[in-house]
Amino acid sequence: MLMRPSVITFLCALSLSASACASVAPIDVDNDFQVWVSNLKIEMHKKGISQETLDKVYAKMDYQPNSKVIKQDRKQLEFVLTSTEYINRLVVKSRVEKGQQYYQELKPLFQPIEDKYGVPSNYLIAFWGMETNFGGNFGGYNVIEALTTLSYDKRRPQFFKSELYQALKIIDTWEIDYTQMQGSWAGAMGHFQFMPSTFNRYAVDANQDGKIDIWHSFEDAAASAANYLSSIGWKKDEPWGTRVSLPWNFDFSQAGRGKKKSIKEWKKIGLRTVDNKELKLQDTLMGSVLVPEGQKGQAYLVFDNFQKIMMWNRSENYALSVGILADYIKSQEKWHPLKESTALRLKTDDVLKIQSFVNKLGWFKLKEDGDFGSKTREAVKKIQKEAHMPQDGYPDYRLLQKINHYDKEIGFAVPVPERKLHKKN
Repeated sequence: MLMRPSVITFLCALSLSASACASVAPIDVDNDFQVWVSNLKIEMHKKGISQETLDKVYAKMDYQPNSKVIKQDRKQLEFVLTSTEYINRLVVKSRVEKGQQYYQELKPLFQPIEDKYGVPSNYLIAFWGMETNFGGNFGGYNVIEALTTLSYDKRRPQFFKSELYQALKIIDTWEIDYTQMQGSWAGAMGHFQFMPSTFNRYAVDANQDGKIDIWHSFEDAAASAANYLSSIGWKKDEPWGTRVSLPWNFDFSQAGRGKKKSIKEWKKIGLRTVDNKELKLQDTLMGSVLVPEGQKGQAYLVFDNFQKIMMWNRSENYALSVGILADYIKSQEKWHPLKESTALRLKTDDVLKIQSFVNKLGWFKLKEDGDFGSKTREAVKKIQKEAHMPQDGYPDYRLLQKINHYDKEIGFAVPVPERKLHKKN
């Protein structure tokens, strides 16, 4: 494919931007790890990985787990970011302006990809900016080393061992130099941070040079991302969503990704644009209302493509950030941060308390990890329903107090104090 010189120069710069690798500090372990690696090589060979690849990758017999990887896997914030805080940290002025610049400059590269896969380039650029800051940061970890460490670790060994197998399969199939496989601490690789299993299912040789290189061939990387989104059902002519204003009497039990209504139905309920105008969308388009910070925060109406973004990353806040960034990139509008809401800023301990509470009551089977995800939000709605509170899925101080004072006999009701009898004089 012929490209303008400016595009070629830009792509060459991309290749150099991700070459640096962070230094690794090994941790002390006994010979158990060496025995484990020996058994791992036997297991992987039985699954079809060549002995040549295994010997090459694990040639250093003093190889040790990477302590930095374990530290990242255990990392937990004291406070849970509100949705607005999360979006304002990721959709920043510099990222918006770079995305808008690349949207114009890389049209010759993106247009054939968009035509073939039906994924608009503003979304691909948004994913690129979110995942690696437009190729500026691949993560600095060697993928094989990181996945080997996490496979040996006790927290999620089966998942990471499966991804390690997929990474070794990439080396076997494409003869990629494993020392050049740079990625995140969790093994996500290249410009768009593909996990190895995603690479093996969806990566494509877009420049037709006989190999797939999502690190140094941006054409391969972008086409692979488009192929993935197309394969999971991206709808080219539909938006991801939009910010909306809700009527004063909105029933928050109708909010959530699982509660879909047509635009016609939402308009009848009273939904309008964020600046209080009529929604200019097809009446038959199906969407859901999200209130990630409850009744005090922003409200969004999201559609099927939003669900597809969440298949890339299972965070509603991440999906909102991608959608908002993609809109900026296409519209070329000037960036401005979202207005901070008055929503309670949750502590990780607050989320853990909620998760433990509903698990003990047998209402849900939540992972007690302090992550305020969609399942925990649904659990909060259940608590709010039982406590006769607005079901917006966001815990406030009042709800946390109700949890603290919950009584198995009377539930969330306020206990009636004992009547004191006054003695007659």
